[in-house]
Order: sequence, then C-alpha cells, then structure tokens
Amino acid sequence: MGIRQFKPVTKASRFRSVSDFAEITRTTPEKSLLEPIKKSGGRDNHGHISMRRIGGGHKRQYRLIDFKRNKHGMPAVVKEIEYDPNRSARIALVEYEDGEKRYILHPKGLKQGDTVVAGPGSDFRTGNAMPLKEVPLGTSVHNIELKIGKGGQMARSAGAFAQVVAKEGEYVTLKLGSTEMRLVHGNCVATIGEVGNSEHELLSHGKAGKSRWLGKRPKVRGEVMNPVDHPHGGRTRGGRNVVSPWGKPEGVKTRNKKKSSQRLIVRGRKRGKATQ
Repeated sequence: MGIRQFKPVTKASRFRSVSDFAEITRTTPEKSLLEPIKKSGGRDNHGHISMRRIGGGHKRQYRLIDFKRNKHGMPAVVKEIEYDPNRSARIALVEYEDGEKRYILHPKGLKQGDTVVAGPGSDFRTGNAMPLKEVPLGTSVHNIELKIGKGGQMARSAGAFAQVVAKEGEYVTLKLGSTEMRLVHGNCVATIGEVGNSEHELLSHGKAGKSRWLGKRPKVRGEVMNPVDHPHGGRTRGGRNVVSPWGKPEGVKTRNKKKSSQRLIVRGRKRGKATQ
C-alpha cells in the first residue's frame, strides 16, 4: 500500500496522487454481493434540493458488507482483496466452509489465503471478531458495535481504530481516534486490528474534477454572492455571525446533552480553539 504521484505533464496532474492499489487482488466484484445505487442529486421526494452540492459522480454499485459478523464459529478463507468505491477502506471477500461468500472490511495486515473466525472464544488474531469483554487490554479494534447485534458502527473508515483501555462491570472503555473515551457494552462485537489503507488521508485530489467524480459539486461562499441570494451577500458581512442562506446560525453546537449515549461518554474530546 503506497502512493503514486503523477508526472506534471498538465497543471491538474502536478499535485495529484492516487493509491498504488498494490494490495488489490481482483478488479471485478462478486456479482452476488452487489446492489444498485439510485442517485438523488440531493433532491427529496418533491424534486426539491434538500441537500446542496450533491450531483454527478461516477456510476457505481453498492457492495454488501457484513458488519454484523454473525456467522459464529465457522472459519472463512480470504479469497480476494478488492476496491470499494463507496468507502475509503478496502474490502475482503471471504468464503466460509459451507460455501457462503461475504464481504468484510479489510484489516491492516490481512492477506489473501488467511483464515478469519467470528464469535465468542475466537482466537486473538487480526481479522477475527469477538465480544469486547474477551479482547485484551491495549488492543486496537475496529468495526465496533454500539448496540448488541446491530452491527459495527464505529471505526470503519481507512486507518481507523479504537483502543481497549479498561473493563469495569458489563462495560468496556474505548479510546477513540478523537481521544474521546466511550463506554460500550462488553457483549458488543468488534474486529481485531485496525482498518487498512491508512495512506488514504495523504492522497491529494489535485484537481476540481476529482471532486466531481465523487459526486461533490462546488461550494460557493455566501460573502461573494449578492444580498438577494444570501444574508452575507454584498460588500461585506458586517460582523454578522455565520448563518445559512435562510438565516439559521451555522457552526453552533448541536449535540443533545440529554441524549442517552451522552451517559456513556467518559471524557469528550477537546473542541474549539485552545485557551491560554
């Protein structure tokens, strides 16, 4: 897994970089694990734009990922490592002893031909999934459940992981990548290791067209619009706090302090500017 730079034969290619895809073993996906994706262009059921700056993008199909890892006790062999256009991480095609094939997130270090197992009592190896209460302290895990049996919801992007730092009663304390400490029930399942393709964050689009390939349309600042189009429009914003085109404040905290998950946060990450 490395980064490939382009020769600067054009202005667009001067700063552009892509992955070398060295870990990819197959370029065509498993047909039985594909679903179509319908593009909305940011429109709702009335045809009105409800999410701005969405549109275009390359056509793609969704790969069905096994986030639950609920086939307990049955070994599966890693057949292929593939590219997934819907996420920053790579995916691994595994085949179980009964012939069933599934996609899982590709952990760092997992290779073609390796065997993975899920469920209580599994061996402590990269790619195996087990309840958090069985994971040794100091271990890095990914694809972490927040509700028992719901499937992994945390640490699923490229290079992501959380660290098991403590166990007390029924709950396990995890240190997230944001340094936030969170309590998760010990029966929730997580996968050993960190997600692969950690170099993803070092890539440079190099040109505006790459964003358009991803379905992201341009973002125009309100200050360069006319007053009729945006509250910030005109010669200057005049010291006004940042608002949306409809006058709603932006950049304000939206986390509900009374939300149930708030009780499971031991220590939140630092937010905002550092104070002297």
